[in-house]
Amino acid sequence: MRVTNNMLVNNMVYNLNQNLRTLEKLQYQQSTGKKFRVPSDDPIGASKSLKFNTDISKLEQYKRNAKDAMSWMTDTEAALGEIGEVLKRASELTIDAANGTKEGEDLKKIKEEIDQLKEHLVQIANTTYAGRHIFSGYKTDMPLLKVTDDGDIQYNIDLESTEVFEYNVGVSETVKVNTLGGKVFGNPSEDYTGEVNQGDKPYLIKVFEDLSEALENNDPDAIQEAIGNIEKSHEQVLAVRAEVGAKMNRLELTEKKLAVQVDSVKELLSYNEDVDMAEVFMHINTAQNVYVSSLMTGAKIIQPTLVEFLR
Repeated sequence: MRVTNNMLVNNMVYNLNQNLRTLEKLQYQQSTGKKFRVPSDDPIGASKSLKFNTDISKLEQYKRNAKDAMSWMTDTEAALGEIGEVLKRASELTIDAANGTKEGEDLKKIKEEIDQLKEHLVQIANTTYAGRHIFSGYKTDMPLLKVTDDGDIQYNIDLESTEVFEYNVGVSETVKVNTLGGKVFGNPSEDYTGEVNQGDKPYLIKVFEDLSEALENNDPDAIQEAIGNIEKSHEQVLAVRAEVGAKMNRLELTEKKLAVQVDSVKELLSYNEDVDMAEVFMHINTAQNVYVSSLMTGAKIIQPTLVEFLR
């Protein structure tokens, strides 16, 4: 086969371009620290990176869910703690009223404080987190309790035991975050499902109203009965609070696990994408020498032929 000047020139230009592409690719890796920029550079590596990035996005969402769930339950735990303080104070006042030494004006003062504690219970029952009512099940846009025009306090909604929603905090891991108001304000002597009917009077509110009436009428038996009722409600609130605390402890472990998983996948992604800078510097020097050498060699070989060709 006859080798022409055009063939020599074309082959030289092709090889120079190949050397230049190699140098350009290495310079890109040096400037970005990444092995590839398009899937064609490394189809298998690009496929792995896509999977790793998808996994990181999922794990980050699980972390956000866990953090939101933790914030929700933190507010719930705070509200339950506040209810516990109200019941503790009510118990102290009731025991003081039941010792037989309080009469008239003293009982009236205790009654006034009991009434204020009852009003505070209503406020706690309607506590919100990020605009959502924490004790209202799925109906987070509605308060748990309402005060009617005649001053009666009732459940504002119907609640069923199934109205507990879950946060997805893992591939196959969920956590129930909300506490139904019926489990806190309902009758602790009944099977605690948290189910309530709209229009019913909450048990805990009735306990305070009956105590207020007993103080007003100076009824020792009713006051003594209120002590037991308050104590039972307090025990139930403590049980619910312990349940919330256990979920929070579990969520803390989940958050730590998710953080470790994110770091692990990021490390794999870095191993798959990031270049060894020392190795890249070495390859760049080699590629530069090859490119310069190819230019010099090509110029020496082609130049006389080109001159003759141009003549």
